[in-house]
Amino acid sequence: MVASNKESPQKKTKRSGRKKSTPSSQQEPSDRFQRWGLFLFKLCICGFAVFMAFVVYLDAVVIQKFEGKKWAIPAKVYARPVELYEGRLLKPDELQAQLRRQGYQPVTTVRRPGTFARTGNEFIIYSRGFHFPDGTESSRYAHVSFNSYRVISLTNRKQQPLPLLRLDPQPVGGIYPASYEDRLLIRLEQAPKYLVPALMAIEDRDFYEHRGISLTSIARALLVNVRAGGVVQGGSTLTQQLVKNFYLSNERTLTRKAQEAIMSLLLELHYSKDEILETYLNEVYLGQQGRRAIHGFGLASQFYFAQPIQELSLARTALLVGIVRGPSFYDPRRFPERAKQRRNLVLDVMANEGLVSRAEAERSKKLPLGIVSREQMRTNAFPAYLDVVKDQLRQDYAERDLTSEGLRIFTNMDPIIQREAQISLTRTVSAINKDKLQGAMVVTSAQTGDLLAVVGDKTPGYVGFNRAVDARRPVGSLLKPAIYLTALEQPGRYTLTTPVKDLPIKVRDGRGGYWEPGNYDGKSRGEVPLYEALARSFNQAATHTGMDVGVPNVLKTIKRLGVERPLPNYPSVLLGAASLTPMDVAAMYQTIASGGFRMPLRAIDAVVDASGKPLRRYSLSVERVVDPAPMELLRRSMVSVMREGTGRRAYWSMSQDMDLAGKSGTTNDSRDSWFAGFSGNLMAVTWLGNDDNSSTGLSGSNGALRVWVDLMQRTPISGVQPLSSDRLEYVWVQPQSHLRSSQSCEGARLLPYIKGSAPVLSDSCGESVQDNSGFFDTLKSWFE
Repeated sequence: MVASNKESPQKKTKRSGRKKSTPSSQQEPSDRFQRWGLFLFKLCICGFAVFMAFVVYLDAVVIQKFEGKKWAIPAKVYARPVELYEGRLLKPDELQAQLRRQGYQPVTTVRRPGTFARTGNEFIIYSRGFHFPDGTESSRYAHVSFNSYRVISLTNRKQQPLPLLRLDPQPVGGIYPASYEDRLLIRLEQAPKYLVPALMAIEDRDFYEHRGISLTSIARALLVNVRAGGVVQGGSTLTQQLVKNFYLSNERTLTRKAQEAIMSLLLELHYSKDEILETYLNEVYLGQQGRRAIHGFGLASQFYFAQPIQELSLARTALLVGIVRGPSFYDPRRFPERAKQRRNLVLDVMANEGLVSRAEAERSKKLPLGIVSREQMRTNAFPAYLDVVKDQLRQDYAERDLTSEGLRIFTNMDPIIQREAQISLTRTVSAINKDKLQGAMVVTSAQTGDLLAVVGDKTPGYVGFNRAVDARRPVGSLLKPAIYLTALEQPGRYTLTTPVKDLPIKVRDGRGGYWEPGNYDGKSRGEVPLYEALARSFNQAATHTGMDVGVPNVLKTIKRLGVERPLPNYPSVLLGAASLTPMDVAAMYQTIASGGFRMPLRAIDAVVDASGKPLRRYSLSVERVVDPAPMELLRRSMVSVMREGTGRRAYWSMSQDMDLAGKSGTTNDSRDSWFAGFSGNLMAVTWLGNDDNSSTGLSGSNGALRVWVDLMQRTPISGVQPLSSDRLEYVWVQPQSHLRSSQSCEGARLLPYIKGSAPVLSDSCGESVQDNSGFFDTLKSWFE
């Protein structure tokens, strides 16, 4: 067989089959491209859907917060307004200091609200309008004249008498949410003349043209900053700044910037420029005070200048606008020169833009910054008083309402007396020079029970343990007036000159042992007139008297006078073994100072909501709990405490022409030094001691009384006046013998008695004189 070189048909077919597959292989990349393209298209569709869903979500976030409750507005707490009227006791220098603290500007010519001028004892004041709980009061121009410490004339611009000038109340604190953000909301129309133009010139010149973001603004800001050699203008629009502060965090990432841009566009889509701008004015961060964050121009104006924003000058407006760029970096209190340079840059830009004249800008650049001190503007500078306010508020309001609803709380705190009380305590403790020594003080209106001042620590503005409210300490002799009042309410048994035993006494203490009190100096006097026993604070005499009238009856008197805290039914309570707070003691002595009227110590006057609608008035509640006749006898004895007893130190530095009344208290081993007393218009309780209950070495007379006297010297006061009662008569007596006498007799005193209880027998001197009943009647009418 011959071999063949030809391939078989089958092989040819297979080979030709492989050649036919080549075009199909060339088409495979195209198919893959199509499949990937379809996948990417679908992915884009999904991504777009997710993006749109995210945009819808952001849109909902933008609308919900912008249209809902934008901010948690803290409750604002105000002091009582300073009121001027003929006869008002007030030092001219204190009025001027208070005007400055409230941001009133001293000027040569008074033309606008928030300004004043002084010449000697003459003031011209243009008050600000304010919405008080009892209605809106417009601004007033007034001429005020003083004679020493008293207002003698108050007239208007036409020299017509004004019955009253009421200054706007000083803000003294707030009740803050957990974020500690604080703001004072303003409307766009309340912004001062230059605020919005300056803000746009520096931060966003095209605000009313763009739609939330502006590439033009970014480019322009870059050029201006390069030319100025520093950051003068920002590239972000006001809308972007608002979105960043209002909705987002401060992280610097591309994701956040993209989110910021989208939300800015959405915000501009839904709301007008004016709505966005007004929100910005109230949201922008402008400073920090401890944990409290200062937001918005309204609060910043108060924080830096103690002025309402409507009163800001061009220079001060420019400073606030300049601070926007960096509140910490341009803090005018920490870096005044840096802040001044920034302010002047703002003024230059305004002049370049034609917003103000060059001359006006140059004139403003020469002005000082005008920043008030931290001490002046320290919110919650009176934490002890605010503690009392919060305690009273929480009986009527939920915490959420107090921290978020923008309530306005009007208190009875007198800003002048509050500062004077703090100064008196701080200065006296410093002068005593005992490192550990602490103190507290409570001051009220003697006639109304209004709580005027509360000091809980020797350090001004200290936030912490409030000794005026929370420190329960033995009160020593401060309860003795209740013993003698209980006795004097039994005129058939006790009068001011009834002899009481100042002799050693031993009584069961109610706990299985005996109690043997002794006098402070270790001596006994035998028998002494009742008023002298109180004046000189004899412990043995007080114990004898208290046991005679009954400890349960004394405890009832203490409760009647205003001490709600239960006290133990032990004889030792007669000498103050019970522990009370300065506020407890103040409630008791307030009833005595008011002449027997019991009234709650009122820290709050009224509460209004954010729109000014009154929510509650804390009206004066008065109940007569002691008849004026025995109360007058007690008060005369307490005047003797000051004239000749343990309080006589007060007259070393105060006028002898004015009656004061009070009582000192000293506890065992001189651990606690107390004094409680009153003038005709003020009642004050002071305490000094160590927190570890160690000995201070101070009695009530050489410790707490010094604080009390310092306050009374710093504050205009009136004397204690006798109470009027048709049950009283005034008789000349010899106190030591408890016999009638005559004015001409040596040692004779004119003392009040409840009718029918005066001594009947006369001493030998009194028997030799003629009937002077007409003279006594004249004296009686003078005392009444």
